[in-house]
Amino acid sequence: MQAIELKIPPVGVFLLASVAMWVLAWYLPAAGFQLPARPYLVAALLIVSGVIGVAGIIAFRRHETTVDPMRPGKASSLVIASVYRHTRNPMYLALALALLAWAAYLANIAAAIVVPAFVAYMNRFQIRPEERALLESFGDDYARYMSEVRRWL
Repeated sequence: MQAIELKIPPVGVFLLASVAMWVLAWYLPAAGFQLPARPYLVAALLIVSGVIGVAGIIAFRRHETTVDPMRPGKASSLVIASVYRHTRNPMYLALALALLAWAAYLANIAAAIVVPAFVAYMNRFQIRPEERALLESFGDDYARYMSEVRRWL
């Protein structure tokens, strides 16, 4: 399984998940459900997603380190400030929240099941390899950070 670690960019995984959700909603309309205040929920999720994602990118830029998720070993500094005090993976959290917004928009349980699948994939094939690389680069500082801040929330 290590052969596919860090091979698909997270945005690519997000896009594949989005398409899978749409296909599931299209082919399984019986899995649809009513969602009160759906437009407001979708908007709120997208706003929170955008704020968290942008905050993560800004924090990386301020510390002049790479945002390239395919090469975590190239990180030049350990970012633990700003949104990184609350989540170790704000950009991935933002993608998951955007998928949750898409699931709410589609209002289909079959489509919504893709969101936890996205999280599981990201944990196994993106985040764990990143954590190994960051432990190698930053050692005890990153290990301490891992013990203090959750992976997602």
